[in-house]
Amino acid sequence: MADDVVLVKDFRKVYGDTIAVDGISFEVQRGEIFGLLGPNGAGKTTIMESLEGLRQPTDGSLNLLGVNPTRQPNRLRNLIGVQLQASGLPASMTTQEAMEFFCAYHQVAPRPDLLLRLGLGEKLTSQFSTLSTGLQRRLALALAVAHDPPVVLLDEPTAGLDVGSRVELHEVMRELQARGTTIILATHDMAEAEKMADRVAILLKGKIATTGTPTQLTATGSGLVKISVSSEAASLLQETGIFPEVSQQLIKDEYVIYYSHDAGETVPAILDYLKAHGDHLVDLRVERPSLEERFLEITQPDHSNGGMS
Repeated sequence: MADDVVLVKDFRKVYGDTIAVDGISFEVQRGEIFGLLGPNGAGKTTIMESLEGLRQPTDGSLNLLGVNPTRQPNRLRNLIGVQLQASGLPASMTTQEAMEFFCAYHQVAPRPDLLLRLGLGEKLTSQFSTLSTGLQRRLALALAVAHDPPVVLLDEPTAGLDVGSRVELHEVMRELQARGTTIILATHDMAEAEKMADRVAILLKGKIATTGTPTQLTATGSGLVKISVSSEAASLLQETGIFPEVSQQLIKDEYVIYYSHDAGETVPAILDYLKAHGDHLVDLRVERPSLEERFLEITQPDHSNGGMS
Protein backbone atom coordinates (compact mmCIF):
# COMPACT_ATOMS: atom_id res chain seq x y z
CA MET A 1 0.00 0.00 0.00
CA ALA A 2 1.38 3.40 -0.97
CA ASP A 3 2.19 5.86 1.78
CA ASP A 4 3.43 9.41 1.86
CA VAL A 5 7.20 9.82 1.97
CA VAL A 6 7.41 13.58 1.35
CA LEU A 7 4.93 16.02 2.86
CA VAL A 8 4.98 19.71 1.97
CA LYS A 9 2.35 21.83 3.72
CA ASP A 10 1.72 25.56 3.26
CA PHE A 11 5.39 26.02 2.37
CA ARG A 12 6.39 29.62 1.82
CA LYS A 13 9.85 31.05 1.12
CA VAL A 14 10.57 34.77 0.93
CA TYR A 15 13.84 36.47 0.00
CA GLY A 16 13.57 40.13 0.98
CA ASP A 17 10.69 41.50 -1.11
CA THR A 18 10.63 38.48 -3.39
CA ILE A 19 8.22 35.60 -2.77
CA ALA A 20 9.93 32.55 -4.26
CA VAL A 21 7.37 30.00 -3.07
CA ASP A 22 3.92 31.08 -1.97
CA GLY A 23 2.12 28.65 0.33
CA ILE A 24 2.24 25.40 -1.62
CA SER A 25 1.24 21.92 -0.44
CA PHE A 26 1.81 18.51 -1.98
CA GLU A 27 2.73 14.96 -1.03
CA VAL A 28 4.84 12.30 -2.73
CA GLN A 29 4.19 8.62 -2.19
CA ARG A 30 6.63 5.77 -1.75
CA GLY A 31 7.96 4.51 -5.08
CA GLU A 32 6.49 7.45 -7.00
CA ILE A 33 8.27 9.60 -9.58
CA PHE A 34 6.97 13.10 -8.96
CA GLY A 35 7.76 15.84 -11.47
CA LEU A 36 8.23 19.52 -10.61
CA LEU A 37 7.65 21.58 -13.75
CA GLY A 38 7.65 25.30 -14.33
CA PRO A 39 9.34 28.17 -16.16
CA ASN A 40 12.48 29.78 -14.77
CA GLY A 41 11.72 31.57 -11.52
CA ALA A 42 8.67 29.44 -10.74
CA GLY A 43 10.19 28.12 -7.49
CA LYS A 44 11.48 24.65 -8.46
CA THR A 45 15.05 25.22 -7.22
CA THR A 46 13.88 26.72 -3.93
CA ILE A 47 11.67 23.69 -3.30
CA MET A 48 14.46 21.24 -4.12
CA GLU A 49 17.02 23.08 -1.99
CA SER A 50 14.59 23.25 0.93
CA LEU A 51 13.93 19.50 0.72
CA GLU A 52 17.71 19.01 0.70
CA GLY A 53 17.97 21.03 3.92
CA LEU A 54 19.79 23.95 2.31
CA ARG A 55 16.97 26.48 2.78
CA GLN A 56 14.84 27.22 5.85
CA PRO A 57 11.13 27.76 5.13
CA THR A 58 9.74 31.19 5.93
CA ASP A 59 6.41 29.56 6.77
CA GLY A 60 4.87 26.12 6.57
CA SER A 61 6.50 22.73 6.97
CA LEU A 62 8.53 20.13 5.08
CA ASN A 63 8.70 16.52 6.17
CA LEU A 64 10.70 13.73 4.58
CA LEU A 65 10.16 10.28 6.14
CA GLY A 66 9.41 11.98 9.43
CA VAL A 67 12.51 14.19 9.28
CA ASN A 68 12.57 17.98 9.17
CA PRO A 69 15.20 18.71 6.51
CA THR A 70 16.66 21.87 8.04
CA ARG A 71 16.38 20.95 11.71
CA GLN A 72 17.60 17.35 11.45
CA PRO A 73 20.39 17.41 8.83
CA ASN A 74 22.28 14.44 10.32
CA ARG A 75 19.23 12.22 9.98
CA LEU A 76 18.45 13.60 6.53
CA ARG A 77 21.78 12.91 4.83
CA ASN A 78 21.32 9.14 4.54
CA LEU A 79 17.67 9.43 3.55
CA ILE A 80 18.25 11.37 0.35
CA GLY A 81 20.42 11.21 -2.72
CA VAL A 82 20.88 14.39 -4.73
CA GLN A 83 21.91 14.71 -8.36
CA LEU A 84 22.54 18.35 -9.14
CA GLN A 85 22.75 19.84 -12.61
CA ALA A 86 26.27 21.02 -11.67
CA SER A 87 28.03 18.49 -9.46
CA GLY A 88 30.72 20.73 -7.98
CA LEU A 89 33.28 17.91 -7.90
CA PRO A 90 36.95 18.96 -7.97
CA ALA A 91 38.26 18.91 -11.53
CA SER A 92 41.20 16.66 -10.58
CA MET A 93 39.16 14.09 -8.62
CA THR A 94 38.97 10.72 -10.39
CA THR A 95 35.83 8.69 -10.83
CA GLN A 96 37.00 6.08 -8.32
CA GLU A 97 38.04 8.72 -5.77
CA ALA A 98 34.64 10.40 -6.05
CA MET A 99 32.86 7.12 -5.35
CA GLU A 100 35.11 6.32 -2.39
CA PHE A 101 34.69 9.84 -0.98
CA PHE A 102 30.90 9.87 -1.17
CA CYS A 103 30.55 6.36 0.23
CA ALA A 104 32.86 7.22 3.13
CA TYR A 105 30.67 10.25 3.87
CA HIS A 106 27.61 7.99 4.03
CA GLN A 107 29.55 5.26 5.88
CA VAL A 108 28.86 2.56 3.30
CA ALA A 109 31.15 0.41 1.15
CA PRO A 110 32.10 1.80 -2.30
CA ARG A 111 29.85 0.74 -5.19
CA PRO A 112 32.01 -0.16 -8.20
CA ASP A 113 29.00 -2.09 -9.53
CA LEU A 114 27.16 1.19 -10.04
CA LEU A 115 30.06 2.64 -11.99
CA LEU A 116 30.07 -0.43 -14.22
CA ARG A 117 26.28 -0.28 -14.64
CA LEU A 118 26.50 3.32 -15.78
CA GLY A 119 29.32 2.80 -18.26
CA LEU A 120 32.09 4.24 -16.11
CA GLY A 121 34.08 1.03 -15.62
CA GLU A 122 36.82 2.16 -18.00
CA LYS A 123 36.93 5.66 -16.49
CA LEU A 124 37.90 4.82 -12.91
CA THR A 125 41.19 6.72 -13.08
CA SER A 126 39.92 9.53 -15.29
CA GLN A 127 39.72 12.97 -13.73
CA PHE A 128 36.29 14.54 -13.51
CA SER A 129 37.23 17.43 -15.82
CA THR A 130 38.13 15.00 -18.63
CA LEU A 131 34.74 13.25 -18.61
CA SER A 132 32.14 14.16 -21.20
CA THR A 133 28.93 15.87 -20.04
CA GLY A 134 27.09 12.58 -20.32
CA LEU A 135 29.65 10.69 -18.22
CA GLN A 136 29.71 13.47 -15.62
CA ARG A 137 25.92 13.21 -15.34
CA ARG A 138 26.14 9.42 -15.05
CA LEU A 139 28.74 9.75 -12.29
CA ALA A 140 26.54 12.25 -10.46
CA LEU A 141 23.66 9.78 -10.51
CA ALA A 142 25.90 6.93 -9.30
CA LEU A 143 27.07 9.06 -6.37
CA ALA A 144 23.50 10.09 -5.56
CA VAL A 145 22.26 6.52 -5.19
CA ALA A 146 25.40 4.73 -3.92
CA HIS A 147 24.13 4.67 -0.31
CA ASP A 148 20.74 3.31 -1.45
CA PRO A 149 18.66 6.27 -0.23
CA PRO A 150 14.87 5.91 -0.06
CA VAL A 151 14.42 9.33 -1.71
CA VAL A 152 16.34 10.70 -4.71
CA LEU A 153 16.17 14.34 -5.85
CA LEU A 154 17.08 14.91 -9.50
CA ASP A 155 17.58 18.41 -10.93
CA GLU A 156 17.53 18.41 -14.75
CA PRO A 157 19.23 14.97 -14.80
CA THR A 158 19.32 14.58 -18.59
CA ALA A 159 19.82 18.19 -19.73
CA GLY A 160 22.28 18.33 -22.62
CA LEU A 161 22.70 14.56 -22.88
CA ASP A 162 22.71 12.51 -26.07
CA VAL A 163 19.87 10.09 -26.77
CA GLY A 164 21.79 7.02 -25.57
CA SER A 165 22.71 8.61 -22.25
CA ARG A 166 19.14 9.78 -21.72
CA VAL A 167 17.76 6.29 -22.32
CA GLU A 168 20.34 4.78 -19.94
CA LEU A 169 19.53 7.23 -17.14
CA HIS A 170 15.80 6.69 -17.61
CA GLU A 171 16.34 2.94 -17.29
CA VAL A 172 18.23 3.47 -14.03
CA MET A 173 15.40 5.65 -12.74
CA ARG A 174 12.91 2.90 -13.53
CA GLU A 175 15.10 0.34 -11.74
CA LEU A 176 15.25 2.58 -8.68
CA GLN A 177 11.49 3.03 -8.74
CA ALA A 178 10.97 -0.74 -9.02
CA ARG A 179 12.95 -1.13 -5.78
CA GLY A 180 10.63 1.32 -4.04
CA THR A 181 12.77 4.45 -4.32
CA THR A 182 10.85 7.72 -4.37
CA ILE A 183 12.10 10.21 -6.99
CA ILE A 184 11.44 13.93 -7.23
CA LEU A 185 12.32 15.15 -10.70
CA ALA A 186 12.73 18.84 -11.52
CA THR A 187 12.90 19.28 -15.28
CA HIS A 188 12.21 21.65 -18.16
CA ASP A 189 11.86 18.65 -20.49
CA MET A 190 8.12 18.08 -20.91
CA ALA A 191 8.63 14.89 -22.93
CA GLU A 192 10.78 13.49 -20.11
CA ALA A 193 8.18 14.39 -17.50
CA GLU A 194 5.36 12.91 -19.59
CA LYS A 195 7.31 9.68 -20.05
CA MET A 196 8.77 9.24 -16.57
CA ALA A 197 6.57 10.94 -13.98
CA ASP A 198 3.61 9.28 -12.27
CA ARG A 199 2.35 12.72 -11.25
CA VAL A 200 3.50 16.28 -11.89
CA ALA A 201 2.99 19.67 -10.31
CA ILE A 202 3.15 22.67 -12.62
CA LEU A 203 4.49 25.72 -10.79
CA LEU A 204 3.83 29.31 -11.78
CA LYS A 205 5.10 32.35 -9.86
CA GLY A 206 5.67 30.37 -6.69
CA LYS A 207 2.27 28.68 -6.68
CA ILE A 208 1.10 25.28 -7.88
CA ALA A 209 -1.09 25.93 -10.92
CA THR A 210 -2.19 22.30 -11.21
CA THR A 211 -1.26 18.78 -10.11
CA GLY A 212 -2.08 15.38 -11.56
CA THR A 213 -0.92 12.54 -13.75
CA PRO A 214 0.31 13.55 -17.22
CA THR A 215 -2.80 11.92 -18.69
CA GLN A 216 -5.11 13.83 -16.35
CA LEU A 217 -3.45 17.14 -17.17
CA THR A 218 -3.50 16.65 -20.93
CA ALA A 219 -7.18 15.67 -20.75
CA THR A 220 -8.12 19.01 -19.16
CA GLY A 221 -7.80 22.55 -20.43
CA SER A 222 -8.88 23.26 -23.98
CA GLY A 223 -9.11 19.52 -24.66
CA LEU A 224 -8.38 19.97 -28.35
CA VAL A 225 -7.31 16.93 -30.35
CA LYS A 226 -4.75 17.40 -33.13
CA ILE A 227 -5.76 15.77 -36.44
CA SER A 228 -3.18 15.76 -39.24
CA VAL A 229 -4.29 14.73 -42.74
CA SER A 230 -2.43 14.21 -46.01
CA SER A 231 -4.07 13.07 -49.26
CA GLU A 232 -3.00 12.23 -52.81
CA ALA A 233 -4.71 15.14 -54.59
CA ALA A 234 -4.29 17.53 -51.64
CA SER A 235 -7.92 18.59 -52.01
CA LEU A 236 -8.05 19.64 -48.36
CA LEU A 237 -5.55 22.39 -49.07
CA GLN A 238 -8.22 24.15 -51.12
CA GLU A 239 -11.03 23.55 -48.60
CA THR A 240 -11.95 26.85 -46.93
CA GLY A 241 -14.84 25.55 -44.83
CA ILE A 242 -14.50 24.32 -41.26
CA PHE A 243 -15.33 20.70 -40.43
CA PRO A 244 -17.54 19.85 -37.42
CA GLU A 245 -16.02 20.55 -33.99
CA VAL A 246 -12.89 22.16 -35.49
CA SER A 247 -11.85 25.41 -33.80
CA GLN A 248 -8.62 26.04 -35.71
CA GLN A 249 -6.70 24.71 -38.69
CA LEU A 250 -3.34 25.29 -40.30
CA ILE A 251 -1.21 23.97 -43.16
CA LYS A 252 2.24 22.48 -42.64
CA ASP A 253 4.05 21.02 -45.63
CA GLU A 254 1.64 18.59 -47.31
CA TYR A 255 -0.52 18.22 -44.18
CA VAL A 256 -3.64 20.06 -43.11
CA ILE A 257 -3.80 20.13 -39.32
CA TYR A 258 -7.10 20.53 -37.49
CA TYR A 259 -7.65 21.19 -33.77
CA SER A 260 -10.91 19.53 -32.84
CA HIS A 261 -13.12 19.31 -29.75
CA ASP A 262 -14.42 15.92 -30.89
CA ALA A 263 -12.37 13.73 -33.25
CA GLY A 264 -15.33 11.37 -33.57
CA GLU A 265 -17.26 14.09 -35.39
CA THR A 266 -14.36 15.63 -37.30
CA VAL A 267 -12.64 12.58 -38.77
CA PRO A 268 -15.71 11.06 -40.53
CA ALA A 269 -16.50 14.46 -42.05
CA ILE A 270 -12.95 14.73 -43.42
CA LEU A 271 -13.12 11.21 -44.89
CA ASP A 272 -16.52 11.95 -46.49
CA TYR A 273 -15.05 15.10 -48.03
CA LEU A 274 -12.10 13.20 -49.52
CA LYS A 275 -14.43 10.54 -50.96
CA ALA A 276 -16.76 13.14 -52.46
CA HIS A 277 -13.81 14.82 -54.18
CA GLY A 278 -12.29 11.59 -55.50
CA ASP A 279 -9.24 12.05 -53.30
CA HIS A 280 -7.42 9.28 -51.48
CA LEU A 281 -6.06 9.35 -47.94
CA VAL A 282 -2.27 9.08 -47.59
CA ASP A 283 -1.89 9.66 -43.85
CA LEU A 284 -4.19 10.40 -40.94
CA ARG A 285 -2.93 11.03 -37.41
CA VAL A 286 -5.05 11.73 -34.35
CA GLU A 287 -3.08 12.88 -31.30
CA ARG A 288 -4.17 14.00 -27.87
CA PRO A 289 -2.58 17.20 -26.56
CA SER A 290 0.95 16.73 -25.24
CA LEU A 291 2.04 17.71 -21.75
CA GLU A 292 4.14 20.44 -23.36
CA GLU A 293 1.06 21.92 -25.02
CA ARG A 294 -0.86 21.80 -21.73
CA PHE A 295 2.13 23.36 -19.95
CA LEU A 296 2.20 26.24 -22.44
CA GLU A 297 -1.53 26.71 -22.08
CA ILE A 298 -1.11 27.12 -18.31
CA THR A 299 2.09 29.17 -18.23
CA GLN A 300 1.42 31.24 -21.36
CA PRO A 301 -2.33 32.01 -21.39
CA ASP A 302 -2.10 33.77 -24.75
CA HIS A 303 -0.49 30.71 -26.34
CA SER A 304 -2.47 29.53 -29.36
CA ASN A 305 -2.82 25.93 -30.52
CA GLY A 306 -2.41 27.26 -34.02
CA GLY A 307 1.22 28.02 -33.27
CA MET A 308 2.05 24.45 -32.29
CA SER A 309 3.69 21.89 -34.49
